[in-house]
Amino acid sequence: MNQENLKYQIAVSLINGIGCVNAKKLVAYVGSPEGIFKESKAKLMKIPGVGNYLANEISGFKNFDRAEKEIEHCKKEGIKIFFYLDREYPDRLKNIEDSPIVLYLNGDVNFNHNKILSIVGTRSSTFEGRDNCEKLIADLKDAGHNPIIVSGLAYGIDITAHKAALKNDLKTIAVLGHGLDTIYPASHKYFADKIIKQGGLVTEFMNKSRIDKQNFVRRNRIIAAISDATIVVESAERGGALITADIANSYNKDVFAFPGRISDKYSVGCNKLIKTNKAALIENYRDLEYILGWQMTNLKSNSVQPALFNSLTDEEMVICKILKETKELSIDSICIQSNMPMSKISSILLNLEFAGIVKCLPGKIYVLHNVIGLSI
Repeated sequence: MNQENLKYQIAVSLINGIGCVNAKKLVAYVGSPEGIFKESKAKLMKIPGVGNYLANEISGFKNFDRAEKEIEHCKKEGIKIFFYLDREYPDRLKNIEDSPIVLYLNGDVNFNHNKILSIVGTRSSTFEGRDNCEKLIADLKDAGHNPIIVSGLAYGIDITAHKAALKNDLKTIAVLGHGLDTIYPASHKYFADKIIKQGGLVTEFMNKSRIDKQNFVRRNRIIAAISDATIVVESAERGGALITADIANSYNKDVFAFPGRISDKYSVGCNKLIKTNKAALIENYRDLEYILGWQMTNLKSNSVQPALFNSLTDEEMVICKILKETKELSIDSICIQSNMPMSKISSILLNLEFAGIVKCLPGKIYVLHNVIGLSI
């Protein structure tokens, strides 16, 4: 990445009052991050969502040295930087309107792994909650699914999920509510170091950012968006885990919750999610496997004869090739990889479904059938 371009990309996230949605809108209208800072105030004011305050902040922006220092810090520490328009930016975040402008990663992880799960819950976890979390992760590993486990490195269920992933040799991602120059809580530094070697620490916050309570709420949207499903293990009537579940629902992601006794304080939130149809009830990994369709991906279906492919259009062949290479993919990711609009992709996938060439799994995940003679 050109350092000058990277400076402007980071600088966009430093503009006071901009927000992720308006930042993306500005880049789309102006054409580049650099162009934002070179545009006149009068032209900036014509962009929807940009009022007098924001236009003044952009016109008077002088904090480029902060962006340059961040780049140097990341180089020194081996931290990777992803701008939302980069090819390496996580596919699952690309179609989320309020996804971060910039992501920082300390570690090595494939954000586009075919199975990623977020596991969240109360900081005041019980023995039963921790046991459910540990058993679920161990069983998923034993079943051969090998998902990446995402959580927030907090006390209770979060750290239990990370530790269980590490123990079972699974990749794990800790999404932080602060910069990568510190670890909160400090007592989890040992596990954070292990996560860097077996996954990664991820954040949208720069080095030396303040540790504010609101930032931990804000990071919950990344936890929800970066995975295929969110699992709430334990939660009181209110808490960060329920916020994450609500966000996941707003993103049309699958949500699961472990039920508990009505008298248990840290089952109230989970029971409420299930009762209000905001989460599917989960008792073990098989429930997850069934609803996400994971048990179907290795089953052999009726083979599709080569003759069917003679009449496929070029666009249909493109979709088949993408699915052959990735095994299973969401419709949003197919749109991104094929560079075709959602309306066209939906029509193509429907035709391929009728032809028996692709199969739609729960969660709008598509897989290619076991076909004979498909050369693409």
